[in-house]
Formats: sequence, C-alpha cells, structure tokens
Amino acid sequence: MDFLLPADQMALLLGGVRTTVLLFAIAWVIAFALAIALVVIRATDYRPCRWFVDAFVAYHRNVPLLVQVMFWYFGMPELLPETIRFWLYDHNAEFCFAVIALALGSAAYQAEDIRSGLRAIPATQFEAARALGCSYLETMRYIVVPQALRISLPPLVGRALLLFKNTSIAMAIGVAELTYRTREIENLTFKTFQIFGIATVLYLIGTFSLMALGSWIERRTTPGRKEHRNA
Repeated sequence: MDFLLPADQMALLLGGVRTTVLLFAIAWVIAFALAIALVVIRATDYRPCRWFVDAFVAYHRNVPLLVQVMFWYFGMPELLPETIRFWLYDHNAEFCFAVIALALGSAAYQAEDIRSGLRAIPATQFEAARALGCSYLETMRYIVVPQALRISLPPLVGRALLLFKNTSIAMAIGVAELTYRTREIENLTFKTFQIFGIATVLYLIGTFSLMALGSWIERRTTPGRKEHRNA
C-alpha cells in the first residue's frame, strides 16, 4: 500500500501541521500566563477574587470544549461592535476564536494543577517571606510560584499534550489545522487508511516531542535529579 502523497497534497498536510503547531503554541502561552494569574488571584484573602476564579474554573471544566469553541465563534461576535467584528472576519477570525477558546479552557485546568503544587509548599515559607519584608506579589513571584511550578510539572506536561491534541477541535469552525487538512485530502482521494495513518504518525511525533521536552525540563529543574541519575 502506497503511503506517499503527491507534492500538492503533502504541501496541504504540512500546512495543516504548521497551523496546528502555531495554534498550540499561542494557546499554550496564553493559557500558562493566565493560569499563573488565576492561581495568584485565588490565593488572596479577598473573597470576590476567589469566587471569580472558582466560577471561571467551574465553567471551563464542566462545559465541553467543542461547545466553548462554538460559543466563541458563533456567539461572541454578536456582542462585539461591527468594526471589530468585521476586522476579525477579515483577519482569520476562526483561528483567533479557536486560540481564545483553547487557551481559556486549558488555563482552567492548568490553574488547578498549579494550585495543587501550591498546597504542597509549607506555610512557613509564606511567613518567612513576609517576615523578610516581601510583599504578597514578591512572595508569589520569587518564592512560591517557582516551587509550585516545579512540583506540578508532570501534570502540566500532561495538559500540554491534551491541548496539542485538542487543537483538532478547531476544525469544527473551519480552522485548517492537521485534522481539517487530513479530512480534506481524504475527501479528494478516498485513501482513508493512508491519509489518517500519516496524520496519526504526525500527531505521535508532536506528542512524543512534547513528552521529551517535558522530561528534559524536569531533569533540569528537579534538585538532586542529576546526582541521583549519576549515582
């Protein structure tokens, strides 16, 4: 069975790969930054802030991601001024709204993972930092959050893998990512097994690359890991 594709079809598939990687990278950066902000806000003693974060997390963890993507693409433009709405439609609105939906959904899960790491940090470190004159934001930025990130690294890598795979949902609103291009080529050639086999391999390459990157970061950031490995 021939797994080789003509040059034009391979170009389409590689274009889908580029879109998938770009969609994942932008969404992950936004989600990670937002997750840290949510954790810092939630750790305050101000109840309205905690309620807001709780509501944000509950919504994004209990509503299917496909519904969230549909809501942003079909629902949110109705709330925007016409000038902004038309500007988005002229500048790849499908991609923009897919990034927003994926980033917000992933941020909710990442925030919970980082918060779990935060709970593992002894309360004495907070007290010691305040005794040294550090403000709340300085304590979180230089002492608490870096430790929480190191502790929660394994689940964060898992969330990155899930986000990479969930980029395929963007095809529902017409984003020409890898799954969209795979379906497009399959509809033209009817070579279902070959086309989806190639797409499967490409997804595996992406996920294994993320796993390898996560393992490398864990080795670099875990104290004593290198010494233990060389012992």
